[in-house]
Amino acid sequence: MLPAWQNEPVGSIEEYAGTFDLEPGYLDWAAFGPLSPTVRQENIADLELLATGRRSSIDNVVSHADAARSLVAELIGGAQENVVLQPSTTHGLMQAIFGVTGGLLLSRAEFPSLTVSATRAAEALHVVEPQWIDPPAGYVTPEVVRDSITASTQAVAVSLVDFRTGYRADLAGIRDVIGDRLLIVDAIQGFGMVRADYQAADVVCGNGYKWLRAGRGTGFAWFSDRALDELTPVFSGLTGTDVVLPLDGVPPVSAGANAFTVSVPDHIAAARLSAALRDVIDTGVDHIEEALATRTREVLFLAERYDIPSLTPREAVHRAGIVALAPPAQDVAALAASLINHGVICTTRSGTVRIAPHVGTAADSLVMLGDALAEFAHARSW
Repeated sequence: MLPAWQNEPVGSIEEYAGTFDLEPGYLDWAAFGPLSPTVRQENIADLELLATGRRSSIDNVVSHADAARSLVAELIGGAQENVVLQPSTTHGLMQAIFGVTGGLLLSRAEFPSLTVSATRAAEALHVVEPQWIDPPAGYVTPEVVRDSITASTQAVAVSLVDFRTGYRADLAGIRDVIGDRLLIVDAIQGFGMVRADYQAADVVCGNGYKWLRAGRGTGFAWFSDRALDELTPVFSGLTGTDVVLPLDGVPPVSAGANAFTVSVPDHIAAARLSAALRDVIDTGVDHIEEALATRTREVLFLAERYDIPSLTPREAVHRAGIVALAPPAQDVAALAASLINHGVICTTRSGTVRIAPHVGTAADSLVMLGDALAEFAHARSW
């Protein structure tokens, strides 16, 4: 099955950009994505259906779970039956990581969804062995992974796009160096926004509440057939079997991806996710990536214009929508204050200022950003 980004889109990038109806100055898509009009309309419609008490209306809303799983599979290029819906990215990652037996290679600089899950799994089960790496600049490259794996390494965990630096991992390159070990990917910072070789991975987890603009509760996880064979479904609830309710005793765990579920999904969340994914597929991931790359270049241009260092790679192939500004430590507070004073919404954390535009980020937001950086640079020169 071809991933959706290889199919011909039915909408235009201009139409997609036109759905961004929020106030100017919002450059924090890596933290939270304000809900799209399509998602809001779907949410309202489904709430009304659930209020009727009619079986047909309830079944209509419930059907969104299968639709969401199908669309996730379409973007990944995998089978729908290998996709499960989760409350969050972290839920999916914990399902995968707690199921690993042996060494799990990952960077200490990864988002806590990975590092905390690895640590908790090791503490609780004593069968997962975190193998920590400290890659230069925080970039988990194929070369870093190749030089770090050992005979006991059974799996590698990595973010598709690093939340700190905006570095986009080379999944195909990592696959080449790890052989038949499992590759677990946290894709929340790039899913649907950039093309990725998800078939190089064994587990892909994400959530729709950031770039997809679908709100919280819209998590998902895809498991390759190899992952289903090798991972142990530690958290497997009543939906993790192949027996239809009501259960007569406790049946064995399923051999399929549903083994990695605890209960039925939130169908309203599934409706929001499916609405958001349909917008992405209709537009085309390649068109979205191209437009997002333009916005990212514009942010990097402004940073360079005002001599503000950045941790984000300059090579387009190694970045997505995140630009991490890294001024000297004594200037971080002043830069953050200037951005706030000019109405720019972004994230300041651990000595960096993270700017995250989206396809619909218009010129007025970039003007606000440029004015804030100019004021900061002028004050710094004194």
